[in-house]
Amino acid sequence: MGASDLAAFAALFAEESRAAMLLALLDGRAWTAGELARHARVAPSTATEHLGKLVAGGVLAEERQGRHRYVRLAGPGIAHLVEELAGLAGPGPDRPPRSLGAATAERALARGRTCYDHLAGRLGVAVTGALTARGLLDQEGGFALTGPGLEWFAELGVPLAAKGRRPLARGCLDWTERRPHLAGLAGAALCAHALDSGWCVRIGTGRAVKTTPAGERALHRALGIEPDALR
Repeated sequence: MGASDLAAFAALFAEESRAAMLLALLDGRAWTAGELARHARVAPSTATEHLGKLVAGGVLAEERQGRHRYVRLAGPGIAHLVEELAGLAGPGPDRPPRSLGAATAERALARGRTCYDHLAGRLGVAVTGALTARGLLDQEGGFALTGPGLEWFAELGVPLAAKGRRPLARGCLDWTERRPHLAGLAGAALCAHALDSGWCVRIGTGRAVKTTPAGERALHRALGIEPDALR
């Protein structure tokens, strides 16, 4: 990749409507152009134009089912890049939420959310911090699971089968907490386990998740996380 290629790829992210769509797609779902147009508050034709550029640039993957066209992030690497950019961008100018509903949604996302396929927000950072404090995750030596960490996942019944070139564990800078949360295969497996076992439940149709009372008890038993840290 040359300088011009890098500049062209970076330009795909440097437009507010496209950025809004990419942040929405961090929920890991496939969205239609109409849904993303409404989310980004642009005309359907404008959304279609933006999505065409993102698909052509390899940022999004396109799926068709009959007459319907869906798009999703091209893979976990793109999701990681979007979340990293959001974290590195830093807080913008203080702007009041558009409505009470928007303020409530922002608080819910900050408390807990999915970042593509792993846990983020205060929830994700708390889990990552607890794993590190107990010697299950090594953040100093390259963000890797330790031997006891691998045993902890096995005892939890969470499989960590290698898939392609995706790393087992990777740090992802949390854009609300400004600290890393666990991504990679281990992060994805733990998120799936948390949702499947009822530790967390999704809120609405977005990325927000909330820890259940059963989840608070389970996380306290498994990692010593106090319930107040998850609320």
